Amino acid sequence: MKKLSAVQVKQQALVLNVADKLEAQGREEIPGMLQCWFDVEYHLFPSSLLLCFQFENEQALAAAEPGILKWQKRLSGAMLKKGVILKDMRKHLVFTLKGPDD
Repeated sequence: MKKLSAVQVKQQALVLNVADKLEAQGREEIPGMLQCWFDVEYHLFPSSLLLCFQFENEQALAAAEPGILKWQKRLSGAMLKKGVILKDMRKHLVFTLKGPDD
């Protein structure tokens, strides 16, 4: 893995901070949510950011799906507060059964 530049380290810290906050909120508010993880290609940041809420089973995922827009808006708002504009918030947050290693 290539070493991150100083700018990329700042981007990573920003994304980790936002992801941690959303994960804590999600665990409180969404039954069946296991964790929040993200994937990003720093040379394409912020357009490559993908935050994933992982669920324990299909039923929990199906129950949470109607509320995804609220979480996409929360992500967009949290990133905007950090000075990062997500042009299409719907592309940057998904609900899934897959984990970061799948």
